[in-house]
Amino acid sequence: MSRAVVTGGAGFLGSHLVERLLHDGWEVVAIDSLVTGSWSNLPEAATLERVELDVSDPFEVEGPVDIVFHLASIASPVDYVRLPLQTLWAGSLGTHTTLELAERKGAAYFLASTSEVYGDPDVTPQPETYWGNVNPVGPRSMYDESKRYAEAYATAFAAERGLRVQIVRIFNTYGPRMRADDGRAIPTFIRQALTGEALTVHGDGTQTRSLCYVDDLIDGVLAIAGSNVSGPVNLGNPQELTISEIAERVRDMVGSNSEIVFTDRPPDDPERRRPDISVARSIGWEPRTELDEGLRATIAWARDVWSRSVSS
Repeated sequence: MSRAVVTGGAGFLGSHLVERLLHDGWEVVAIDSLVTGSWSNLPEAATLERVELDVSDPFEVEGPVDIVFHLASIASPVDYVRLPLQTLWAGSLGTHTTLELAERKGAAYFLASTSEVYGDPDVTPQPETYWGNVNPVGPRSMYDESKRYAEAYATAFAAERGLRVQIVRIFNTYGPRMRADDGRAIPTFIRQALTGEALTVHGDGTQTRSLCYVDDLIDGVLAIAGSNVSGPVNLGNPQELTISEIAERVRDMVGSNSEIVFTDRPPDDPERRRPDISVARSIGWEPRTELDEGLRATIAWARDVWSRSVSS
């Protein structure tokens, strides 16, 4: 039986990856500091080991390991502005400790990077060959630069030490297990629509995002991990929507009468997000979940889980 380590395993994306690996017959060691994750996201399973620690500190995993998935990161603007140093450490020190773990174990290494490495792009759609337009000292720099550093460090480590390293750049992903106070567009709009609050759109709402349902994203992660492609590889949905369109779609699907109001736009907020997924398509992956289908599932989950958390 194969054995994987998943850092950030109790978080939104990490928990979905852990669940899929368990379903596919893997043993999994899920590691999380629980700063933004929760063990409640994970199922009970005899083949799952839960370890609470911060990967920024040196650590060891007992027993064999076949692959290390480094997903640990503070990923939402609300959280990484609140915890800038922890965000930077996850991408720098955390990448170092997890690469060394993979080397000690003779394991493959998989780094989850982000579309934020492209910053506020002046190229659309964004191909992997685009170097980005990032403010290294701006209000989002703790996240953008931690991931850019992680990519550079993993690439250098692979070149010098001969470790098998794969890198993906994840574009806007949504689905069940996002936190209501996450601060990102989809959970914020769903929470506001469900509670009858006004939906708050930053700026004039013409900035775009490309939304990928979490099940499709995990399919992509495993497709890349099972391939010979080292990357970086974009994973996301090339369907581009304005923030206003997303807010209206969420409001309509919730069946809410909430108004949509426009607020000040945060500094360095990207104007466009749209992945070029030609590389991912070359190995047979592309997103298959229609937006309405994904939103329907996410809203149903939120109605159930968020309402229970409020009532308790």
